[in-house]
Amino acid sequence: MNNKESVKLRKRKLTTGNTSLYLDIYLNGKREYEYLKLYLIPETSRADKEKNRETMRLAEAIKAKRVVEVQNHEYGFKNDFAENTRFFDYYKDMCDKRLGEVSKSNWGNWISALRYLEQYEKNQNITFAEITPKWVEGFKEFLDKKAYIWSCCPKKRAGNKLLSENSKQSYFNKLRACLNKAFEDRIIANNPLRGIESFKGEESTRMYLTLDELQMLTKVECEVESVRKAFLFSCLTGLRRSDIIKLTWGEVHQQGEYTRIIFKQKKTGGQEYLDINKQAAELMGNRKSDDEKVFDNIYTTSVTNEIIKVWIQRAGIKKDITFHCARHTFAVMMLDLGTDIYTVSKLLGHREIGTTQIYAKVLDKNKQAAVASIPDIL
Repeated sequence: MNNKESVKLRKRKLTTGNTSLYLDIYLNGKREYEYLKLYLIPETSRADKEKNRETMRLAEAIKAKRVVEVQNHEYGFKNDFAENTRFFDYYKDMCDKRLGEVSKSNWGNWISALRYLEQYEKNQNITFAEITPKWVEGFKEFLDKKAYIWSCCPKKRAGNKLLSENSKQSYFNKLRACLNKAFEDRIIANNPLRGIESFKGEESTRMYLTLDELQMLTKVECEVESVRKAFLFSCLTGLRRSDIIKLTWGEVHQQGEYTRIIFKQKKTGGQEYLDINKQAAELMGNRKSDDEKVFDNIYTTSVTNEIIKVWIQRAGIKKDITFHCARHTFAVMMLDLGTDIYTVSKLLGHREIGTTQIYAKVLDKNKQAAVASIPDIL
């Protein structure tokens, strides 16, 4: 195969509906795949098509760079892969680096996945050279049929219930992230997880408040004013509780008529620019020094949710609402008001449009219009 054909841009359809882009590089009788972490999204609007065009341009630019490297003999397959690296040492190092960088729940999932990996593989000295597709399939089967809730908990809680589909998916995907990183770091020459599908997670119920319910709620007193303001602020902005808690006045800026928040998401680390409306700005109160928090006295998650539960009951709303439901409320409200899904995705700070499409499923205008068109039969 000559240099012109040695680098090909390929596509792979994912279960999320997105399409992953990767390079198929064939050189000196050996093949390597470079996953670009670029994804094409389903095209449902002009904005989607433009985003895909930009993604393809970037992918083609990377491909062109690799072709030049091959032609200049600067790109090649190294023989010094560090496959004798101990798997558990590498995984634990990934956990340590994520501590403080990701949410507590996400970090907790990494640690839980480690416990199940240790249950499955008793050899703490196993190296990446011993991690084969068969080993990966074995771990997947272990999660599916032999891993029990609480079985890896240090408190030794009793339990004989198998993991939920979402837990299986979460823990298996931690192994996927580890092996993908090892491949990127040239620890391994080939990713043993390639071609092995993850578990299909169960769709969780997105509980939210309708606009009418939200208006009802604002007319009822909440016993803790700071929780009331923070919850309504989330309903009007879509910000997560973790980002509201850490929000400082230094991240709040005035952009003409709009108040803009420039911040890094705690969950993803992504840089965000979010314009908020006048109602949300009023909930923040009077401006203070840049290093002061905008919202304080929000308490722990459990205490906050108990306060919200009582508040919801006072309003006569028969729903199980937590603080995080405010984010769902914002998403559904935006779609109900006619905002396109790409814009809603950007407002929520989603990396994948597929995550936002869950809300479009919750509020399907086409289905509503279809049932409304049924003529009277009674």
